[in-house]
Amino acid sequence: MSRRGNNKKIKYSEVVPSMQEWPIVQLAKNRKEFIEDVAETSLENVLQRSRGRSLREELEMTVYREKLRIKGNPWKVDPEDDRAFWKTIQHRLAESQSLEKEEADKIEQDLLKEIVMRYANEIAGNFKKSSYRFARSFVTVGFARLLNAARVGGLRSIFSRQLDLDDKIHILGYPEHIRNLAKKGTVVMVPTHFSNLDSILIGWVIQFLGLPPFIYGAGLNLFNIRLFAYFMNSLGAYKVDRRKKNPVYLEALKTYSTEALRKGCHSLFFPGGTRSRSGMIEKALKLGLLSTTIEAQRINYQKDGEKATKIFIVPVVINYHFTLEAPSLINNYLKIKGQERYYVENDEYSTSYKIATFLLKFFTKGSNISVAIGKGMDVLGNYVDDEGNSLDTNGNIIDPKDYFITDGEVTVDHQREHEYVRILGKRIVEEYHIHNRVFASHLVAFLAFKIVQKKNDKLDLYNLLRLPEEDLELDYEEFKEAFKKLRKKIFKLNKKGKVGVAEHLTRKADDAILHGIKNVGMYHARRPLVKKGKDKIQIQDMNTLYYYHNRMEGYGLEKFI
Repeated sequence: MSRRGNNKKIKYSEVVPSMQEWPIVQLAKNRKEFIEDVAETSLENVLQRSRGRSLREELEMTVYREKLRIKGNPWKVDPEDDRAFWKTIQHRLAESQSLEKEEADKIEQDLLKEIVMRYANEIAGNFKKSSYRFARSFVTVGFARLLNAARVGGLRSIFSRQLDLDDKIHILGYPEHIRNLAKKGTVVMVPTHFSNLDSILIGWVIQFLGLPPFIYGAGLNLFNIRLFAYFMNSLGAYKVDRRKKNPVYLEALKTYSTEALRKGCHSLFFPGGTRSRSGMIEKALKLGLLSTTIEAQRINYQKDGEKATKIFIVPVVINYHFTLEAPSLINNYLKIKGQERYYVENDEYSTSYKIATFLLKFFTKGSNISVAIGKGMDVLGNYVDDEGNSLDTNGNIIDPKDYFITDGEVTVDHQREHEYVRILGKRIVEEYHIHNRVFASHLVAFLAFKIVQKKNDKLDLYNLLRLPEEDLELDYEEFKEAFKKLRKKIFKLNKKGKVGVAEHLTRKADDAILHGIKNVGMYHARRPLVKKGKDKIQIQDMNTLYYYHNRMEGYGLEKFI
């Protein structure tokens, strides 16, 4: 945890004091050679994994999809020669059709090499030590000063050290464990993803724990904003263009991640892919980049034998009382899920003024954040100890290398590794639920929604969300009794190690309920829940109530209401 029992703050030392020894610095130093390696390996992989298509068909499909992207969804950040490049590729590919097969094959491979080199250059990050120092200082000092100005008051408080970010952000779980693993091998942090604040938050956590900078994928569109581009490059980002779905680009992206892991670069993946639109803990993870951890580990075993560097997966669960983007996220989720049965209302919250108001409310309203660091696992989902040894379910040391061996040798088996990725994804979801920390805000939202749902059990979700205001009033005493019963079940799950519990949830029932109601959706113009007099609770927004309720799905709690 970020604090000890006597409330003495912990100041973590640098895991690797010398910046020159940081893997990301070495990668940046040899950036050109690294990009060439990524392009060469991508080329080999595309040729091996043609999936029944000829190379010409692969190239034609790539050109076709890229031309559609340029015409239908261009971005300012796209290269100036984008249109000309793909037109030239198409022209050269068409010309090669009239040539002898051997010559045509050579041209096709040359074209593929040009494409993967272009993709590799586009994806590659541009980490700079000097920029990192400034960005780190800005995040750690600047945000802390903003906190002081908001909480203490007055411009002079900007220079005060009365409060720091760790007064607001509580780091729980196994921070020392992840520090130990960073000394033993390569760490891949896999957090939950609920808000655009997550990237900034995790960046702060990484530096607070004294870890070397992690590489991470950031949307290419964000690099169109110069300030964002500066900070993302400074903090280790590489570029991900989610418009590009062609296999050649995806192979280059995966190869970049795999090779960076091979170089020992600690990495950050949001395995859910995007922010959770429903508010639920992610269940179906995107396995593309996650598969690179298994591929990199297998290659390490193949090339380095007993000296192979191990790759460790560390789940991280982020908990907020409220999410800035909740109304738009849940509306988007309901639109996709319900299609014609649900119509989205405009929710114009994302103005500069409202974002500034949100930040001020976050710092002044006492709504804290928790970041729970899970136990490290190997790429097969087995827990590891502080020395990085893999453990079976009985705590015995095992060698994960054995999972990659056939007939006494480490071998490539894509079907086998696909199954390993599925197992790892399942294990990460299990860890998310274990390290999720129940906030009172989540519990009151879950309970209120379930009470309304139970009273209207003939209605489907979309009709439930349209209930009139007079049907959205709850008796406080009945609510309190149900809350106490549900909280008791949560405490039992906590004792069994199946979920975490926020300290404020242990207060007297009235205090915990009021704390939850006060904090849930505190930013939104229409609050999910409000206390109405002494004996009523009023639901003001069923959509956002549903969003916050979803955080507690998956624990089987509905049968206790």
